[in-house]
Amino acid sequence: MRTLEREQALCEQNLWIRKGMDSMKNETEIIFDAISNNENFARMAVAAFVSHLNLTLDELADIKTAVSEAVTNAIIHGYENLEGYGMHGDKKPFSYARNPGKVRMCCVLDDEMLHIEVSDTGKGIENIEQAMEPLYTSRPELERSGMGFSFMEAFMDELEVESEPGKGTTVRMKKKVNAGSWIDSEE
Repeated sequence: MRTLEREQALCEQNLWIRKGMDSMKNETEIIFDAISNNENFARMAVAAFVSHLNLTLDELADIKTAVSEAVTNAIIHGYENLEGYGMHGDKKPFSYARNPGKVRMCCVLDDEMLHIEVSDTGKGIENIEQAMEPLYTSRPELERSGMGFSFMEAFMDELEVESEPGKGTTVRMKKKVNAGSWIDSEE
């Protein structure tokens, strides 16, 4: 199965989101190239998706940061596309992908729960437990802090990571949000 077909099949299944739900309220999916330019695109896309919720700036920053960390991990660790993530001051092009690949982000708002899934079909994670340890980084030469999963865990209510070496990684996050009356008022 081609990579894009596999990604589309994953979103169609969405079993992790739909378990026990009677209906979906709102869903969006984007698939983008695994390049550093698209980290900011993913942050802005999720911000636009939740913009009607009237979140606090802190809540919005938490969601955007968690998405940024998940997408950065997919680009740097999943596909090893380092352009744009070098040492400070490096002049590397941000739109070049040494290892072409796609990152898929699916967002679902169900009542007051925001579900976000970020996945890649890159190299996968050998040891998830080790990768999730604070300050652990497999790329110290890039001045990576090793705090990506720690930030995701701190800023979201739930974090789940699945990975298979050679097949890719999926990061699932949930955050309770105050959806307000826009859902109740729709008729």
